Amino acid sequence: MALPSSAAQGQVPPLLQANQHIYSDYFDENFVETLDRTILQLLDRVWFRSELIGFENFPQRNRPDRPLLFASNHSGMAFPWDAMVALSHLWRRLPRLRDLPRPLSAPMLSQSVLMNPFLLKNFWKKCGCVDATTLNFETMMYYQDHNLMLYPEGVAGIGKGFNRKYELQRLATSIVRLGIEHRTDIIPFYTINGEYLNPYAYSWDWVNRLSKKIGIPFIPMGPILLMVLLQPWFFYMAFPARLTFVLGGRIRPYELTAKTTSELTRPEYEALSGQIRAKMQEELDAAVQQYGQRPYRWRELWQRIRENWRYFPFFLPWAWPALFREFERQYARKGHHDFDLKLRSPGAYWRMLWRNPFTLTFFIPVLGWIPIAIRGYKGHRINK
Repeated sequence: MALPSSAAQGQVPPLLQANQHIYSDYFDENFVETLDRTILQLLDRVWFRSELIGFENFPQRNRPDRPLLFASNHSGMAFPWDAMVALSHLWRRLPRLRDLPRPLSAPMLSQSVLMNPFLLKNFWKKCGCVDATTLNFETMMYYQDHNLMLYPEGVAGIGKGFNRKYELQRLATSIVRLGIEHRTDIIPFYTINGEYLNPYAYSWDWVNRLSKKIGIPFIPMGPILLMVLLQPWFFYMAFPARLTFVLGGRIRPYELTAKTTSELTRPEYEALSGQIRAKMQEELDAAVQQYGQRPYRWRELWQRIRENWRYFPFFLPWAWPALFREFERQYARKGHHDFDLKLRSPGAYWRMLWRNPFTLTFFIPVLGWIPIAIRGYKGHRINK
């Protein structure tokens, strides 16, 4: 990944220059392209059926040398399939990959292998994610190759529960501060129906405090919890919610105040964050009213299944462990980049199980969690 030009480098503080290795430490565009082509296109076409609303005239940078800050609401109480689907859809849609946002993600997603889909090591970082620390955020503001994407509600947004599914939590003031400092725009977009990936799951703070000690940001207390014990693959489960992503109105945070970042106090930052949150909440409520009334659309789902029956069972969640682990075997362990998983060939699923016997642990009640936990926490950085 290219670093900024020498002229731009002269403007980067030394501490941030030293941290610019995060631009290319893990990110692998071949990984993203191959993952989308072999897996995500099918899952999106049949299961998630995502739609982009308002992205026809894709927002362009107001400053060519600074990334735009794309910001969305969290789904809450679900594995982050919504972010994965949104970015893969944009990957296929955008003519210029420079416009594609790279995510700043909760560090807990990369602290243990368990939080990567079906234990695919460094999955999120290979897809372009960067841990959302203050240092990393400031470093990425000098990044030239892509825009940025973040979920400013933070972990509180992930664990807010089904009863508060479309209530924006307090937004991080860092997005306001850096937007003002670098005079770059915030581009809201709204994830609709994401809560229905794991519906009727609720949150208790004391449970989440305990779960964070083992590197899991929250434990959804709902119908799916018992199945997670009986069938570990349910930990990564997603119901077939029809995901819709609605582009909001551009926000120029530097126009909300006449003060510089050094002059603003903490309460003033929080007030500016509250203004932005109120604007986003209003747009989110309107988007929910228009696109969130039929989250599953069962007739459409059945039609998509019929049209793609040749790919059975790979569009169904119980087949995803074998699908993802065979992808890792081909890409990471065998070093193949241009391959076809041959999903339509007879016996494809059983061959994947034969080649990836660890996949069977995802179907062993209770005891299956022992080998999964051992592999999931091997070499972890939790509480370090």
